[in-house]
Amino acid sequence: MTTVRTLATVAEAVSERGHVLGGGTLLMREVNYRPETVTEILRITDASLKEIRIEMSRITLGAGVTMAAVAARAELAALAPSARSVGGPAIRNMATVGGNLFAPHPYGDFAAALLALDARVHWAGGREEEIESFLAGRDRASGLVTAVSFVPPARGGFRFRKVSRTKPKGVSLMSIAANLTLSGSRVERARIAFGAMGPTPLRAKAAETALEGKTLDEAGIARALTVATDGLAPPDDALASSWYRDRVAPVHLSRLLLERS
Repeated sequence: MTTVRTLATVAEAVSERGHVLGGGTLLMREVNYRPETVTEILRITDASLKEIRIEMSRITLGAGVTMAAVAARAELAALAPSARSVGGPAIRNMATVGGNLFAPHPYGDFAAALLALDARVHWAGGREEEIESFLAGRDRASGLVTAVSFVPPARGGFRFRKVSRTKPKGVSLMSIAANLTLSGSRVERARIAFGAMGPTPLRAKAAETALEGKTLDEAGIARALTVATDGLAPPDDALASSWYRDRVAPVHLSRLLLERS
């Protein structure tokens, strides 16, 4: 039997054991289909978990901020496409930033966007962790994530694309996020992340390196497309085979970088 307890502050929850309820879009499925795996749910009403802080040098999103709240803020316009890619309106009104960080394959599109933004994950108690490190060890993680923060992307530098067989709100065959620092049409720095191309969102580091110093045109991105899936782990599942994902990833990365439909 699953029990639910309500806690007023993050501090109260730190020493507790149980599944933390965010929007419940994934957790309640576990309750319905595998109730033996969820014996206790912790509902935390601390207002800080739903706080959005917009500062010149950094943006902080509380773990309880919903996808709908992200999409509604003009200052977060760059992130709006990745937030809107999460389910339909009802799901976006519940799905949270913190929950998406832990979403298993093939979910986690918003986490892929945060990986491209080089976000930092904030834990209760004040500890911070780079998102790449967090994702690599999230299955072994213990503690309570309270927020994520990132440097606001340059205007026009952040791009996101979701590839799905069912539009507009199907599960991702893959998602791609790119955060580019540009000097004119030349790429000074690139950070590219793929979702649904491994057990967690993963960076395409070879493609990042291949893009730096190049122009954003077909000739300039050619090498990056060749190595687009190096270091990734495209899975075989009901949506697509590993072979198919490996073949179509460069096509969609090209469309993302060149901003083509």
